[in-house]
Amino acid sequence: MDPYDPLFPSSDGKPMAESTTQFRWIVTIKEGLEALFADRDDIFVAGDLLWYVDRTNPADVMAPDAMVVFGRPKGERRSYRAWVEDEVVPQVVFEVASYTNTPAEMAEKRRRYDARGVEEYYFYDPESGDFEGWLRRPNGLWAIDADGWTSPRLGVTFEAPRRKEALVIRRPDGEPFRTFGELARDEEAARRIAEAEARRRRKAVRLARAERKRADEATRWARAERQLREETAARVDLERRLREETAARADMERRLREEAEARAARLEARLRELGEASE
Repeated sequence: MDPYDPLFPSSDGKPMAESTTQFRWIVTIKEGLEALFADRDDIFVAGDLLWYVDRTNPADVMAPDAMVVFGRPKGERRSYRAWVEDEVVPQVVFEVASYTNTPAEMAEKRRRYDARGVEEYYFYDPESGDFEGWLRRPNGLWAIDADGWTSPRLGVTFEAPRRKEALVIRRPDGEPFRTFGELARDEEAARRIAEAEARRRRKAVRLARAERKRADEATRWARAERQLREETAARVDLERRLREETAARADMERRLREEAEARAARLEARLRELGEASE
């Protein structure tokens, strides 16, 4: 915010607009320009901001309904004072007529803008549909055929049929400036879309967590089943070895028994032979 200087107040005591129609169009133009140059830090856009030219004469002041200043940074200002702004003059100025404006008053405004060095000046009367433009030539501001005109500075194109509130200002991409109501509806729609997207992301996170939990549980179950299969296989193998060892032990016991029986039979036969020989 620029420092406050009581000699150059931020208000002239006059209302920004004298009707809802005038207000709507001032906001439409100003906000459309703001959006158009949103990514340019070196372009300042303002609406109904007091513009002082002479630091020795606070009475020499104007308040364009909308103005665009190339070569000045964005930022909050209480007023636009030329000596604070490196003497950079607003290159493009818009005025929107109210029902109290007179032709003489608007002609005087144009004369003063011309004297200050404005490059492009546009005047719109939404009630009658009149849209007029002036472009700076070597010898001052000269009238142009504004309907279908593309602003050299702004790159916007004006479509101005002579009907009440029929003006269309198109961006370089062909999209029209949005009205205050449309901007509000767009903002509300964007908010709802953002909320829906946030809900979708939260749901996706919950689903991902649930899926990860199911995957972890499935992994644990698979690990437990594998461990059970391994333990079962080990038990089966152990039982097989025990059966083999039992069978081997039984076979050995059978052979030992047979050998013992054979030795006993041989001993008995030998004893019989010895007894028969002694008789």
